[in-house]
Amino acid sequence: MNKILAKLFVPGAVLLLTGAVVYLFNKSVAPYLFITGATLVALAQFNMPANKGSLALRRLRRQQLLGACLLVLSGVFMAFTHGNEWIVCLSIAAVLELYTAFRIPQEEEKLNHT
Repeated sequence: MNKILAKLFVPGAVLLLTGAVVYLFNKSVAPYLFITGATLVALAQFNMPANKGSLALRRLRRQQLLGACLLVLSGVFMAFTHGNEWIVCLSIAAVLELYTAFRIPQEEEKLNHT
């Protein structure tokens, strides 16, 4: 089951990006694409095996999961608000996801060399 969910990460990311770009042209379809993609990305991240390593690694994992939740929340904001609140939420999620994408492998590397 985890392998299937991990394989859904890439299509989810593509749908998420497509939804954000389509929002510029068609605001009625974009939230559905975005929410679907964000949900797939969040499912893949929530079902990744948690490494019971260092405290820093667990903290980074929680930040990654918070970023995934904020991605889904961005889609909800996109669908139900008429302003650009979703962009603020998406920006915070993107910073968290980007930060953890670089830091988690570094922490795992430290853990494996110790």
